[in-house]
Formats: sequence, C-alpha cells, structure tokens
Amino acid sequence: MAPYTSAILAALLMWLAFPPFDVGLLAFVAPAPLLWGLRRVERGSQALAVGFIYGAVFFGLLLSWIAVLGMVAWIPLTLWLSTLSALFGLLAWSFRGWPATRWWLIVVGGWTLWELIKAYFPWGGFPWGSLGYAAAGNPGLIGSVQWIGPMGWTVLAVGVAAGIVLVVEDSSHWRLLVDPTVVVLLLVLAGLLFPARADGETVTAAIVQGGSPCPQVRCQNENQRIYERHLELTKSIPKGIVDLVVWPENSFGSPYDPISNEDIELELKVEAQRLDAYLLVSGTHGVDAESFVNVNIVYSHIGTEVGRYDKQHPVPFGEYVPLRGLFSFIPQLDQVPRDMIPGEGPVVFPIRDRGVLGSVISFEGAFSRHIRDAARAGSQLLVVATNESSYGPDAPASDQFIELARVNTAAVGQDLIVAAITGKSTFITAEGSVGEKTDLLEERYLIGEVQYRAAGPTLYTRLGEWVAVVALAGAAAAIFTPGPGRPEGGLRRRRI
Repeated sequence: MAPYTSAILAALLMWLAFPPFDVGLLAFVAPAPLLWGLRRVERGSQALAVGFIYGAVFFGLLLSWIAVLGMVAWIPLTLWLSTLSALFGLLAWSFRGWPATRWWLIVVGGWTLWELIKAYFPWGGFPWGSLGYAAAGNPGLIGSVQWIGPMGWTVLAVGVAAGIVLVVEDSSHWRLLVDPTVVVLLLVLAGLLFPARADGETVTAAIVQGGSPCPQVRCQNENQRIYERHLELTKSIPKGIVDLVVWPENSFGSPYDPISNEDIELELKVEAQRLDAYLLVSGTHGVDAESFVNVNIVYSHIGTEVGRYDKQHPVPFGEYVPLRGLFSFIPQLDQVPRDMIPGEGPVVFPIRDRGVLGSVISFEGAFSRHIRDAARAGSQLLVVATNESSYGPDAPASDQFIELARVNTAAVGQDLIVAAITGKSTFITAEGSVGEKTDLLEERYLIGEVQYRAAGPTLYTRLGEWVAVVALAGAAAAIFTPGPGRPEGGLRRRRI
C-alpha cells in the first residue's frame, strides 16, 4: 500500500503548489513521493496504477471547477491526463534498476516529455498543472523565466525531486541533488538581481469589466446587453486620462458586433476619438449558421481601425467540437452548436509612436508558445482578453489562469493586461508583480500603468524550449549510449 499512499501524498502536495493555495515551493518536493513509490513496486501494472492514482487525484482536484460545466467535461479530461501520468509511471519504473545517474536523466527527460505531450496533444493540448508554472511563480524564480521558460523550471524542479529520492536511498548520490539545487539557487540570485523589465514608454490603460447579465447561462438579448454595458462603462471614463482601453473577450457578439453592424463600429470609433485613446475590443462574429470567429479589434485615437487579430487556438468542446459526428451522442455538446474558425497567426498593432501592442484571446494566454509567438512577431506590450464567466464565483479558474499568464509574460519580459468579462481583471508587470484585481462578477473599469518593452527579445523568446531539448537529449543519451553502468542488452525485461 505504501507506493499508492505516496502517490496520493505527491498529488496532494502538487495540488497545494497551485492556486488557490499557491505554495509554489512545494513543486520541488511534490514529485518525490511519487518517484519513491514507483521505485518500490514490483510489477509494471502496479507502476501504471501508481501513476494513474497520482494523476487522478492531482488533476481531479486541480480541475474540479470544470465539473461546473458537467461531468462530461471533467471526467474525460481527468482520465486523459491521468493516463499520461500512468505512462510516465511505467517509464520511471522500467529503469529503476539502472545506475542512479542514468535513472535521474531518464526521469527528468521523461517528465519533460510528459508535459510537452500534455501541452500539445490532443487538439492543441492543455497546460494546466504543468510543474514549471508552480515552480516559476515563486519570487526570484520568476525573474529567471526569461532565460529558461516555464518548461525550464519543470526540468529543474523534477531534477531536485528525483535527487531527493536518490539521496534518501543512498547518500553517495548527493551530487544528483546538490547540482540541480545549486543551479536553482544561482538562477534565483540572477533573477532577483536582473529581472526582466518593460523599460519603454509608460501607458495608462483602462480595463472595462462590464460583466454579463446572466453568467453561466443564456438569457434574452444577452449579446446586446453585454455590449451596451461595456459601452456604458467606457463612456463613464473621463476624457484624456487614459491612452488605451481594453474590453474583454465576448464583450460583443452578433448582431451587435462591429464587423457586421456599421452602427456598432461607428459607436466604438466615436468613443475612441472622445477618449483620445486606442480601444481594443474583443468578441465574436457569426460567419454563418455553423461557424464564427473570435476576434480582437483595435481602433486608434482618431477613429480608424488599426487591425484585427483572429483567435488561433479554439477551446475543444467549448468553441468547437472535434470529431463532431463521433461525439453526437453527447447531449451537452448541443451547447456548442457552431465551430470557431481559427486565425492563421499572430498580429501586432502599432500604437502611435510609443510601441507595439500584441494580443491573445482567453485559452491562448495559458500557453507559453502563443505568448512567445506574439513577442516574436514584434509585440512590446501584451493583452489577454478572456472570459471566466463559465465556472462560478467561487472557482479558482481565474486565479489559475492569471498565474499561467503571469509566468508566460515574464518569460518574454513584457507587461501584460488581463481583461476578463466577469473577473478577475488585472495588470501584470514583466517582473511578475500582479496589480489590483477586480472581483469576480464585479462590474467596473480598472485603471493602471504599464510599459512597453524597449529592450530586445529575451533568451526564451529567441530560443524557446531549449532547456527541454537538453533534458530530452540527456534522457536519450542515458538510454542509448553504451558505457559503464548501462545494463548489458539494453532494457531489462520486467513483468507487466
């Protein structure tokens, strides 16, 4: 029973590392009980069970807010993530008899591969619960994300945890704990001394959180009422006090959208002129009976359209239904009658002579690759327009999303504006500081100052997941390189 108990302990520690508890330092020890348990089972089937139990408890608790949408959403996602966890468990167990250094390299590379698969597959992936986000969110550590990215902190955190397990078993393996710990401490020091900073022009921005008349449900004239409330709040902002106004995702929708309705477009342009500010609005436009687009549109201070960004990464089963015919037997999917048409790439918006604005929409803000794409396209300041109205006023979904976006924006060294239709909205600096937040379901505008980044791209922006590549290469070398300490004949046969 001990290995199964240790899997549950690891899952609980990992859960505590993320919001709403947010004890990020636990990320460096949470994997240790899981790895310890995997080294003590005798059969591959037991290793699969240990890994699955860890995943079911951790992801089941972390993502419990998804159950608000129905068990049909929560259970399949948790089962998929638990299956990946089980496969990692089998991998770690399979090499448990190998020399300590090789096992350490394989575990670190294996966990990295697990998280990469989770972040990309299926249907674009799901980054919630990735170890690096909990680790990197700590003070000092977040300052170094600019060099190694969120995945780099995954590599280091699991490296420390694997070192703990090996040292507990045999103190002669101390180097496998001390070496990654020293790297962590050096990065913390460097991150504290040289954090990423947005060092360009200062912008006074307003986030308009207009709310919804019927969060979590549908109601009569919903699109009209949401749009009018956001416009009403925007009109209450005094002229001349802001440079940029940001509306959240779904703040307009057909037929009250500026793409198909000239009167709506004129109202938005007039308001941008009145404020003498740029205006970014975010919403949906119905293309036909079966499809729609999710867009950000920017209007200039003189009432002209600067450009438009179409969301690239739709939410599976939220904004489109993959293999719709195959899943037609699930009645809840009738709530997603149309599929989103994805955009084709990042778009940035020049703002007067001050800098370049980049944006992503909702789900995309949780993916480091989408934030990085915007930075590589030339952004110097970022906006995430999001919609957190689906999960209820007590759910940690908004805090978890803000933490993901916070680490991602620190990786590219840019300030970030998070605008949510029902909360929480906030401003985040490149150093990782989170400003004042609106409350969930609060309706008001929030004013804050952000800066463009004048410095060049960060190392992470330039090279991406280079640390993950090193970890994967190390694991491959440990498995396939001949030499002393490698069991003859390759993998040992073990009973499954």
